[in-house]
Amino acid sequence: MTYVNRLQNVTVLGAGGKMGSGILLLTAMEMTDLSLLPENKDKDFIINAVDVSDKALSGLMDFLKTQVTKAAEKKTVILRETYKDRSDLIENSDIIKQYVFDVMKIVRCTTRLEPCYDSTLIFEAIKEDPDLKVKILSQIVGNNKKSPWFFTNTSSIPIHELDESAKLDGRILGFHFYNPPAVQKLAELISSDSTQKEVIEFALQYAKKLRKTIVHSNDVAGFIGNGHFMRDALFGISEVERLSEKGSFVEAVYKINKVSQDFLIRPMGIFQLVDYVGLDVCSYIMSVMNSRLSDQNLHSSLLDSLIVKGVVGGQFADGSQKDGLLKYEKGRPVGIYNPDEEEYTLISEFQEKCDKELGTLPKATLPWRAVIGNPAKKDILSDHFKELNSMKTLGAELAGNYGEQSKKIALQLVTDNVARNEEDVNTILLTGFYHSYGPINEYFK
Repeated sequence: MTYVNRLQNVTVLGAGGKMGSGILLLTAMEMTDLSLLPENKDKDFIINAVDVSDKALSGLMDFLKTQVTKAAEKKTVILRETYKDRSDLIENSDIIKQYVFDVMKIVRCTTRLEPCYDSTLIFEAIKEDPDLKVKILSQIVGNNKKSPWFFTNTSSIPIHELDESAKLDGRILGFHFYNPPAVQKLAELISSDSTQKEVIEFALQYAKKLRKTIVHSNDVAGFIGNGHFMRDALFGISEVERLSEKGSFVEAVYKINKVSQDFLIRPMGIFQLVDYVGLDVCSYIMSVMNSRLSDQNLHSSLLDSLIVKGVVGGQFADGSQKDGLLKYEKGRPVGIYNPDEEEYTLISEFQEKCDKELGTLPKATLPWRAVIGNPAKKDILSDHFKELNSMKTLGAELAGNYGEQSKKIALQLVTDNVARNEEDVNTILLTGFYHSYGPINEYFK
Protein backbone atom coordinates (compact mmCIF):
# COMPACT_ATOMS: atom_id res chain seq x y z
CA MET A 1 0.00 0.00 0.00
CA THR A 2 1.42 3.38 -1.01
CA TYR A 3 1.74 6.47 1.17
CA VAL A 4 -1.30 8.01 -0.51
CA ASN A 5 -3.43 4.86 -0.24
CA ARG A 6 -2.64 4.55 3.46
CA LEU A 7 -3.90 8.09 3.99
CA GLN A 8 -7.20 7.69 2.14
CA ASN A 9 -9.10 6.48 5.19
CA VAL A 10 -7.78 7.63 8.56
CA THR A 11 -9.18 7.77 12.08
CA VAL A 12 -8.13 9.95 15.03
CA LEU A 13 -9.25 8.58 18.39
CA GLY A 14 -9.71 11.30 21.01
CA ALA A 15 -10.08 13.90 18.27
CA GLY A 16 -11.86 16.37 20.54
CA GLY A 17 -8.94 16.68 22.94
CA LYS A 18 -6.09 19.13 22.63
CA MET A 19 -3.62 16.58 21.29
CA GLY A 20 -6.17 14.77 19.13
CA SER A 21 -7.48 17.97 17.57
CA GLY A 22 -3.96 19.04 16.63
CA ILE A 23 -3.17 15.64 15.14
CA LEU A 24 -6.40 15.70 13.17
CA LEU A 25 -5.72 19.22 11.91
CA LEU A 26 -2.28 18.34 10.57
CA THR A 27 -3.38 15.04 9.07
CA ALA A 28 -6.54 16.44 7.48
CA MET A 29 -4.50 19.15 5.74
CA GLU A 30 -1.94 16.61 4.54
CA MET A 31 -4.73 14.40 3.19
CA THR A 32 -6.39 17.38 1.50
CA ASP A 33 -3.12 18.45 -0.11
CA LEU A 34 -2.77 14.92 -1.50
CA SER A 35 -6.36 14.89 -2.73
CA LEU A 36 -5.79 18.10 -4.71
CA LEU A 37 -2.92 16.63 -6.72
CA PRO A 38 -3.98 15.85 -10.32
CA GLU A 39 -3.10 12.18 -10.02
CA ASN A 40 -5.37 11.79 -6.98
CA LYS A 41 -8.49 13.53 -8.29
CA ASP A 42 -10.39 10.23 -8.57
CA LYS A 43 -9.50 9.08 -5.02
CA ASP A 44 -11.71 9.54 -1.96
CA PHE A 45 -10.20 10.78 1.31
CA ILE A 46 -11.92 10.44 4.69
CA ILE A 47 -10.70 11.19 8.21
CA ASN A 48 -12.90 10.05 11.07
CA ALA A 49 -12.84 12.31 14.15
CA VAL A 50 -13.81 10.00 17.01
CA ASP A 51 -14.50 11.22 20.53
CA VAL A 52 -16.83 10.29 23.38
CA SER A 53 -18.07 13.89 23.65
CA ASP A 54 -20.40 15.52 21.12
CA LYS A 55 -19.55 18.88 22.69
CA ALA A 56 -15.84 18.30 22.13
CA LEU A 57 -16.48 17.37 18.51
CA SER A 58 -18.52 20.53 17.99
CA GLY A 59 -15.64 22.55 19.38
CA LEU A 60 -13.27 20.60 17.15
CA MET A 61 -15.04 21.80 13.99
CA ASP A 62 -14.77 25.43 15.10
CA PHE A 63 -11.09 24.87 15.89
CA LEU A 64 -10.45 23.28 12.50
CA LYS A 65 -12.13 26.06 10.56
CA THR A 66 -10.13 28.72 12.38
CA GLN A 67 -6.79 26.96 12.13
CA VAL A 68 -7.17 25.85 8.49
CA THR A 69 -8.07 29.41 7.55
CA LYS A 70 -4.88 30.68 9.21
CA ALA A 71 -2.82 27.98 7.48
CA ALA A 72 -4.38 28.81 4.10
CA GLU A 73 -3.62 32.50 4.54
CA LYS A 74 0.06 31.63 4.95
CA LYS A 75 0.26 29.57 1.77
CA THR A 76 -1.91 31.45 -0.71
CA VAL A 77 0.84 31.37 -3.35
CA ILE A 78 0.94 27.57 -3.22
CA LEU A 79 -2.85 27.31 -3.18
CA ARG A 80 -3.16 29.64 -6.15
CA GLU A 81 -1.05 27.17 -8.11
CA THR A 82 -3.09 24.26 -6.74
CA TYR A 83 -6.35 25.81 -7.91
CA LYS A 84 -4.98 27.28 -11.15
CA ASP A 85 -7.57 25.41 -13.24
CA ARG A 86 -10.45 26.87 -11.24
CA SER A 87 -11.54 29.95 -13.19
CA ASP A 88 -14.08 30.77 -10.51
CA LEU A 89 -11.41 31.31 -7.87
CA ILE A 90 -9.96 34.76 -8.51
CA GLU A 91 -9.41 36.51 -5.21
CA ASN A 92 -7.20 35.14 -2.46
CA SER A 93 -10.23 35.13 -0.18
CA ASP A 94 -12.04 32.81 -2.59
CA ILE A 95 -9.08 30.44 -2.71
CA ILE A 96 -8.79 30.39 1.07
CA LYS A 97 -12.49 29.63 1.48
CA GLN A 98 -12.25 26.81 -1.04
CA TYR A 99 -9.29 25.23 0.72
CA VAL A 100 -11.07 25.43 4.07
CA PHE A 101 -14.10 23.78 2.46
CA ASP A 102 -11.95 21.03 0.94
CA VAL A 103 -10.35 20.24 4.29
CA MET A 104 -13.59 20.32 6.26
CA LYS A 105 -15.49 18.12 3.82
CA ILE A 106 -13.25 15.09 4.43
CA VAL A 107 -13.79 15.20 8.23
CA ARG A 108 -16.44 12.89 9.68
CA CYS A 109 -17.27 13.46 13.35
CA THR A 110 -18.63 10.56 15.37
CA THR A 111 -18.89 9.17 18.88
CA ARG A 112 -18.89 5.60 17.58
CA LEU A 113 -15.99 3.30 16.71
CA GLU A 114 -17.62 1.58 13.74
CA PRO A 115 -16.43 4.07 11.08
CA CYS A 116 -12.79 3.33 11.90
CA TYR A 117 -13.28 -0.34 11.02
CA ASP A 118 -12.58 0.74 7.43
CA SER A 119 -9.50 2.84 8.24
CA THR A 120 -5.98 1.83 7.22
CA LEU A 121 -4.27 4.29 9.58
CA ILE A 122 -5.43 5.07 13.12
CA PHE A 123 -4.03 7.75 15.42
CA GLU A 124 -4.73 7.11 19.09
CA ALA A 125 -4.77 10.13 21.41
CA ILE A 126 -7.09 9.00 24.19
CA LYS A 127 -6.54 9.01 27.95
CA GLU A 128 -3.10 7.83 29.12
CA ASP A 129 -4.53 4.58 30.48
CA PRO A 130 -2.97 1.29 29.30
CA ASP A 131 -6.10 -0.78 29.94
CA LEU A 132 -8.36 1.65 28.09
CA LYS A 133 -5.98 1.89 25.15
CA VAL A 134 -5.72 -1.90 24.87
CA LYS A 135 -9.51 -2.29 25.09
CA ILE A 136 -10.14 0.19 22.26
CA LEU A 137 -7.30 -1.03 20.04
CA SER A 138 -8.38 -4.65 20.52
CA GLN A 139 -11.94 -3.83 19.54
CA ILE A 140 -10.77 -2.13 16.38
CA VAL A 141 -8.36 -4.83 15.32
CA GLY A 142 -11.04 -7.44 15.94
CA ASN A 143 -13.43 -5.72 13.54
CA ASN A 144 -11.14 -4.07 10.99
CA LYS A 145 -10.15 -6.48 8.22
CA LYS A 146 -7.73 -4.07 6.53
CA SER A 147 -4.77 -4.65 8.87
CA PRO A 148 -4.61 -1.01 9.97
CA TRP A 149 -1.50 0.64 11.32
CA PHE A 150 -1.71 2.34 14.71
CA PHE A 151 0.14 5.49 15.76
CA THR A 152 -0.24 6.04 19.49
CA ASN A 153 0.44 9.41 21.06
CA THR A 154 1.32 7.84 24.41
CA SER A 155 4.07 9.67 26.26
CA SER A 156 4.88 6.92 28.74
CA ILE A 157 3.41 3.45 28.01
CA PRO A 158 5.83 0.99 26.36
CA ILE A 159 4.83 0.23 22.78
CA HIS A 160 5.56 -3.48 23.04
CA GLU A 161 2.99 -3.77 25.83
CA LEU A 162 0.23 -2.26 23.71
CA ASP A 163 1.32 -4.36 20.74
CA GLU A 164 1.29 -7.64 22.64
CA SER A 165 -1.85 -6.97 24.71
CA ALA A 166 -3.96 -5.81 21.74
CA LYS A 167 -2.44 -8.44 19.40
CA LEU A 168 -1.41 -5.91 16.76
CA ASP A 169 1.38 -8.02 15.22
CA GLY A 170 3.91 -5.18 15.07
CA ARG A 171 1.53 -2.73 13.36
CA ILE A 172 1.94 -0.06 16.03
CA LEU A 173 4.50 2.55 16.97
CA GLY A 174 4.67 5.52 19.27
CA PHE A 175 4.36 8.83 17.45
CA HIS A 176 4.44 11.25 20.35
CA PHE A 177 3.51 14.72 19.16
CA TYR A 178 4.54 17.50 21.52
CA ASN A 179 1.94 19.97 22.72
CA PRO A 180 0.47 21.71 20.78
CA PRO A 181 0.93 19.44 17.73
CA ALA A 182 0.20 22.14 15.18
CA VAL A 183 2.97 24.38 16.57
CA GLN A 184 5.55 22.05 18.06
CA LYS A 185 8.24 20.93 15.62
CA LEU A 186 9.18 17.83 17.61
CA ALA A 187 7.80 14.30 17.52
CA GLU A 188 9.25 11.40 19.48
CA LEU A 189 9.14 8.16 17.50
CA ILE A 190 9.14 4.94 19.51
CA SER A 191 9.24 1.50 17.94
CA SER A 192 9.43 -1.89 19.63
CA ASP A 193 11.50 -4.85 18.52
CA SER A 194 8.42 -6.21 16.73
CA THR A 195 7.32 -2.98 14.97
CA GLN A 196 7.16 -3.64 11.25
CA LYS A 197 9.78 -1.87 9.17
CA GLU A 198 7.15 -0.55 6.76
CA VAL A 199 5.30 1.20 9.59
CA ILE A 200 8.48 3.02 10.62
CA GLU A 201 9.25 4.02 7.05
CA PHE A 202 5.76 5.44 6.61
CA ALA A 203 6.03 7.33 9.90
CA LEU A 204 9.25 8.97 8.78
CA GLN A 205 7.71 9.97 5.45
CA TYR A 206 4.65 11.37 7.20
CA ALA A 207 6.84 13.32 9.64
CA LYS A 208 8.87 14.76 6.78
CA LYS A 209 5.72 15.95 5.01
CA LEU A 210 4.62 17.62 8.25
CA ARG A 211 8.11 19.14 8.67
CA LYS A 212 8.56 17.52 12.07
CA THR A 213 11.89 16.95 13.77
CA ILE A 214 12.01 13.28 14.69
CA VAL A 215 13.92 11.89 17.65
CA HIS A 216 13.98 8.12 18.06
CA SER A 217 13.47 6.84 21.59
CA ASN A 218 13.94 3.29 22.70
CA ASP A 219 10.89 1.49 24.07
CA VAL A 220 11.33 2.21 27.78
CA ALA A 221 8.49 3.60 29.92
CA GLY A 222 8.46 7.41 29.84
CA PHE A 223 10.74 7.49 26.80
CA ILE A 224 13.13 10.47 26.59
CA GLY A 225 10.82 13.44 27.13
CA ASN A 226 8.96 12.28 30.20
CA GLY A 227 11.97 10.26 31.28
CA HIS A 228 13.71 13.57 31.89
CA PHE A 229 10.76 15.79 32.79
CA MET A 230 9.28 13.53 35.48
CA ARG A 231 12.62 13.07 37.22
CA ASP A 232 13.36 16.79 36.86
CA ALA A 233 10.02 17.58 38.50
CA LEU A 234 10.61 15.07 41.29
CA PHE A 235 13.95 16.71 42.04
CA GLY A 236 12.23 20.11 42.21
CA ILE A 237 9.67 18.66 44.60
CA SER A 238 12.40 17.14 46.76
CA GLU A 239 14.13 20.52 46.94
CA VAL A 240 10.89 22.13 48.09
CA GLU A 241 10.49 19.50 50.78
CA ARG A 242 14.08 20.06 51.89
CA LEU A 243 13.71 23.85 52.07
CA SER A 244 10.32 23.53 53.80
CA GLU A 245 11.95 21.79 56.77
CA LYS A 246 13.44 25.15 57.78
CA GLY A 247 10.88 27.54 56.36
CA SER A 248 7.59 28.16 54.58
CA PHE A 249 6.23 25.76 51.96
CA VAL A 250 4.97 28.51 49.67
CA GLU A 251 8.30 30.31 49.89
CA ALA A 252 10.14 27.10 49.02
CA VAL A 253 7.93 26.58 45.96
CA TYR A 254 8.53 30.17 44.87
CA LYS A 255 12.30 29.84 45.23
CA ILE A 256 12.62 26.60 43.28
CA ASN A 257 10.24 27.79 40.59
CA LYS A 258 12.21 31.03 40.20
CA VAL A 259 15.57 29.28 40.24
CA SER A 260 14.49 26.73 37.62
CA GLN A 261 13.24 29.53 35.37
CA ASP A 262 15.28 32.70 35.84
CA PHE A 263 18.58 31.33 37.14
CA LEU A 264 18.58 28.42 34.64
CA ILE A 265 17.10 30.53 31.80
CA ARG A 266 14.19 28.23 31.02
CA PRO A 267 10.85 29.31 29.47
CA MET A 268 8.95 28.57 32.68
CA GLY A 269 9.63 27.35 36.19
CA ILE A 270 9.35 23.65 36.95
CA PHE A 271 6.07 24.04 38.84
CA GLN A 272 4.55 26.12 36.09
CA LEU A 273 5.40 23.26 33.73
CA VAL A 274 3.84 20.72 36.09
CA ASP A 275 0.70 22.88 36.26
CA TYR A 276 0.67 23.18 32.45
CA VAL A 277 0.69 19.42 32.00
CA GLY A 278 -1.53 18.83 35.06
CA LEU A 279 -0.56 17.47 38.47
CA ASP A 280 -2.88 14.51 37.97
CA VAL A 281 -1.39 13.75 34.55
CA CYS A 282 2.16 13.97 35.91
CA SER A 283 1.26 11.72 38.82
CA TYR A 284 -0.27 9.15 36.49
CA ILE A 285 2.71 9.17 34.14
CA MET A 286 4.99 8.66 37.14
CA SER A 287 2.88 5.68 38.20
CA VAL A 288 3.14 4.15 34.72
CA MET A 289 6.91 4.57 34.79
CA ASN A 290 7.29 3.51 38.43
CA SER A 291 5.47 0.20 37.94
CA ARG A 292 7.76 -0.68 35.02
CA LEU A 293 11.10 0.58 36.36
CA SER A 294 11.42 -1.41 39.56
CA ASP A 295 14.80 -0.01 40.57
CA GLN A 296 13.55 3.57 40.88
CA ASN A 297 11.13 5.43 43.12
CA LEU A 298 9.23 7.68 40.73
CA HIS A 299 6.47 8.83 43.03
CA SER A 300 5.52 11.98 44.93
CA SER A 301 3.38 11.95 48.07
CA LEU A 302 3.12 15.72 47.76
CA LEU A 303 1.42 15.41 44.37
CA ASP A 304 -0.91 12.77 45.79
CA SER A 305 -1.99 15.05 48.66
CA LEU A 306 -2.49 18.06 46.39
CA ILE A 307 -4.60 16.07 43.92
CA VAL A 308 -6.81 14.82 46.76
CA LYS A 309 -7.40 18.47 47.68
CA GLY A 310 -8.49 19.20 44.10
CA VAL A 311 -5.28 20.96 43.07
CA VAL A 312 -4.70 19.56 39.58
CA GLY A 313 -3.85 22.35 37.13
CA GLY A 314 -4.11 21.59 33.42
CA GLN A 315 -5.68 23.79 30.77
CA PHE A 316 -9.09 25.07 29.79
CA ALA A 317 -10.50 24.29 26.33
CA ASP A 318 -9.18 27.62 25.00
CA GLY A 319 -5.65 26.75 26.13
CA SER A 320 -5.56 29.09 29.12
CA GLN A 321 -3.96 27.85 32.32
CA LYS A 322 -6.00 26.47 35.20
CA ASP A 323 -4.87 27.08 38.77
CA GLY A 324 -2.68 24.30 40.09
CA LEU A 325 0.14 24.49 42.59
CA LEU A 326 0.31 28.10 41.41
CA LYS A 327 -2.58 30.50 40.95
CA TYR A 328 -2.67 32.41 37.67
CA GLU A 329 -3.99 35.74 36.44
CA LYS A 330 -3.68 36.46 32.72
CA GLY A 331 -1.30 33.52 32.48
CA ARG A 332 1.10 34.78 35.14
CA PRO A 333 1.63 33.22 38.58
CA VAL A 334 0.22 35.39 41.36
CA GLY A 335 -0.18 32.90 44.20
CA ILE A 336 1.01 29.57 45.56
CA TYR A 337 -1.20 26.93 47.16
CA ASN A 338 -0.67 26.41 50.88
CA PRO A 339 -1.68 22.80 51.72
CA ASP A 340 -2.02 23.54 55.45
CA GLU A 341 -4.42 26.44 54.95
CA GLU A 342 -5.94 24.94 51.78
CA GLU A 343 -5.89 28.27 49.99
CA TYR A 344 -3.55 30.34 47.85
CA THR A 345 -1.08 32.77 49.35
CA LEU A 346 -0.33 35.78 47.17
CA ILE A 347 3.26 35.86 45.94
CA SER A 348 3.39 39.59 46.57
CA GLU A 349 3.28 38.88 50.31
CA PHE A 350 6.68 37.18 50.38
CA GLN A 351 8.36 37.81 47.01
CA GLU A 352 10.67 40.58 48.20
CA LYS A 353 11.85 38.48 51.14
CA CYS A 354 12.51 35.42 48.96
CA ASP A 355 14.30 37.38 46.26
CA LYS A 356 16.60 38.85 48.89
CA GLU A 357 17.38 35.40 50.29
CA LEU A 358 18.09 34.00 46.81
CA GLY A 359 20.38 36.87 45.90
CA THR A 360 20.69 38.72 42.63
CA LEU A 361 20.99 37.13 39.23
CA PRO A 362 24.32 37.35 37.43
CA LYS A 363 24.87 40.72 35.76
CA ALA A 364 25.19 38.93 32.41
CA THR A 365 21.71 37.37 32.72
CA LEU A 366 19.12 37.93 30.04
CA PRO A 367 15.56 36.57 30.19
CA TRP A 368 14.78 33.41 28.23
CA ARG A 369 12.91 35.29 25.49
CA ALA A 370 15.96 37.43 24.82
CA VAL A 371 18.24 34.38 24.69
CA ILE A 372 16.35 31.63 22.84
CA GLY A 373 16.62 33.06 19.32
CA ASN A 374 19.64 35.27 19.84
CA PRO A 375 22.53 34.70 17.36
CA ALA A 376 24.90 35.31 20.28
CA LYS A 377 23.13 32.75 22.49
CA LYS A 378 26.23 30.64 23.08
CA ASP A 379 28.26 33.60 24.36
CA ILE A 380 25.34 34.89 26.45
CA LEU A 381 24.90 31.53 28.15
CA SER A 382 28.63 31.12 28.66
CA ASP A 383 28.90 34.50 30.39
CA HIS A 384 25.80 33.84 32.49
CA PHE A 385 26.90 30.45 33.82
CA LYS A 386 30.53 31.45 34.29
CA GLU A 387 29.36 34.23 36.60
CA LEU A 388 26.66 32.10 38.24
CA ASN A 389 29.09 29.31 39.08
CA SER A 390 31.39 31.80 40.81
CA MET A 391 28.65 33.22 43.06
CA LYS A 392 28.08 32.10 46.66
CA THR A 393 24.41 33.04 46.99
CA LEU A 394 21.54 30.70 47.82
CA GLY A 395 20.11 31.18 44.33
CA ALA A 396 23.40 30.22 42.71
CA GLU A 397 23.71 27.17 44.96
CA LEU A 398 20.18 25.97 44.18
CA ALA A 399 20.68 26.60 40.47
CA GLY A 400 23.95 24.69 40.47
CA ASN A 401 22.33 21.73 42.21
CA TYR A 402 19.41 21.79 39.80
CA GLY A 403 21.57 22.05 36.70
CA GLU A 404 23.84 19.23 37.86
CA GLN A 405 20.87 16.98 38.62
CA SER A 406 19.28 17.75 35.23
CA LYS A 407 22.51 16.78 33.52
CA LYS A 408 22.79 13.61 35.61
CA ILE A 409 19.23 12.60 34.64
CA ALA A 410 19.98 13.18 30.97
CA LEU A 411 23.21 11.17 31.02
CA GLN A 412 21.44 8.32 32.81
CA LEU A 413 18.87 8.14 30.00
CA VAL A 414 21.73 7.37 27.63
CA THR A 415 23.33 4.89 30.04
CA ASP A 416 20.00 3.11 30.50
CA ASN A 417 19.55 2.90 26.72
CA VAL A 418 16.41 5.02 26.72
CA ALA A 419 18.08 7.54 24.42
CA ARG A 420 20.43 6.44 21.67
CA ASN A 421 22.88 9.27 22.32
CA GLU A 422 23.41 12.53 24.20
CA GLU A 423 22.41 14.64 21.20
CA ASP A 424 18.94 13.10 21.16
CA VAL A 425 18.34 14.03 24.80
CA ASN A 426 19.45 17.59 24.15
CA THR A 427 17.25 17.81 21.04
CA ILE A 428 14.18 16.74 23.04
CA LEU A 429 14.75 19.44 25.67
CA LEU A 430 15.74 22.10 23.15
CA THR A 431 12.93 21.47 20.67
CA GLY A 432 10.17 19.85 22.72
CA PHE A 433 10.57 21.88 25.91
CA TYR A 434 12.00 25.06 24.33
CA HIS A 435 15.04 25.10 26.60
CA SER A 436 17.78 27.51 25.57
CA TYR A 437 20.45 24.83 26.03
CA GLY A 438 20.52 21.07 26.40
CA PRO A 439 20.83 19.41 29.82
CA ILE A 440 24.08 17.76 28.76
CA ASN A 441 26.40 20.74 28.60
CA GLU A 442 29.65 22.26 29.85
CA TYR A 443 27.93 24.56 32.34
CA PHE A 444 27.45 21.98 35.09
CA LYS A 445 29.50 19.09 36.45
